[in-house]
Amino acid sequence: MSADQISVDTTTLEIIRAEDEHLAHNYHPLPVVISRGEGVWVTDVEGKRYLDLLSAYSALNFGHGHPALLAVAREQLDRLTLTSRAYHNDKLGTFAAALAKLARKDMVLPMNTGAEAVETGIKVARAWGYRVKGIPTDAARVIVVGGNFHGRTITIVGFSDDPAARDAFGPYSGGFAQVPFGDAAAIEAAIDENTAAVLLEPIQGEAGVIVPPEGYLREVREICDRHNVLLIADEIQSGLGRVGETFACDREDVVPDIYLLGKALGGGILPLSAVVANADVLGVIRPGEHGSTFGGNPLAAAIGERVVEMLSTGEFQERARALGEHLESRLSDLVGHGVTAIRVAGLWAGIDIDPKVGSGREVAERLLSRGVLVKDTHGQTIRMAPPLVIRATEIDWAVEQLRFVLAA
Repeated sequence: MSADQISVDTTTLEIIRAEDEHLAHNYHPLPVVISRGEGVWVTDVEGKRYLDLLSAYSALNFGHGHPALLAVAREQLDRLTLTSRAYHNDKLGTFAAALAKLARKDMVLPMNTGAEAVETGIKVARAWGYRVKGIPTDAARVIVVGGNFHGRTITIVGFSDDPAARDAFGPYSGGFAQVPFGDAAAIEAAIDENTAAVLLEPIQGEAGVIVPPEGYLREVREICDRHNVLLIADEIQSGLGRVGETFACDREDVVPDIYLLGKALGGGILPLSAVVANADVLGVIRPGEHGSTFGGNPLAAAIGERVVEMLSTGEFQERARALGEHLESRLSDLVGHGVTAIRVAGLWAGIDIDPKVGSGREVAERLLSRGVLVKDTHGQTIRMAPPLVIRATEIDWAVEQLRFVLAA
């Protein structure tokens, strides 16, 4: 459904038409134009307020304009924003130390976007395979899982099984083997002497908040240990408090060899991602082999350090855990009433819509008209990922709006 087919105000329509004329059509946004944000609420150009239950795919875990994050950003803007890694700056070292401590690792390699973190993690794993494990040159393999979403770069889409992400962009780079998500035995069967790593999301967000069977991560961890294979956890969406733990791997007391982090690490202010691992893994990268002009810039590092400080208290993890239970109890009442299934992990929910009610996109558009922002995925699913500062009363109101549009 286009903006012309939905009742929107003239100013909104004019802005959307200008975007359609001058922007590449690589997104299909809902017909709303946001101009301000505060906490869990945003306001459009017409002055209407909406409850943001997407959080920019978890980049806004701390809400729009968190005062502590804005304060450190403003302070750093007045001091220094960029040096490149050609020089040292006075913020990067303290950020790296804080993040390494949070992840119980030794070292950090900073980048900008989540996809950069994934690409970097793959490079690190291959270098480790050649320089530590002894895999023959150019023979390293990485095992990935079905339904994955690790980004949109050409290497990553090459091992995606989503036609929308993959089709028409080949040829693709090799060295990847895909097995079903949630099947640890399939991972072990796919491992050979040239396998350097297993790459997976502990919970698959883009796929619809798909939670693996209990014990899956522990079993994969044991398999990787037995076969001298690195376990890479893409926690770009699931990490940093979203699921009620610092990392989704913490739900099974699993520590991967490599964490891939992003989104919320930048506080919803600017892109910041990182590969975090111990020195025996991350130490394989040598000067000149990897980098980014903006990677590790002092502005991002200052904000990232404050994000880590906020997470170190456990407050946001506890909020996500308690409010996630509340969200799950409210959503459970909708199963059989326009909803066929729900999956909840902390403040993260995948909600499967009964086709009799409409598609995920149609339900998202109906919720938009009632002041609630969500996003559809894979046809019949909508996702909820509210900022961790949301209140129980706001969750209740949002679920009531969903109940209304399902009944209508």
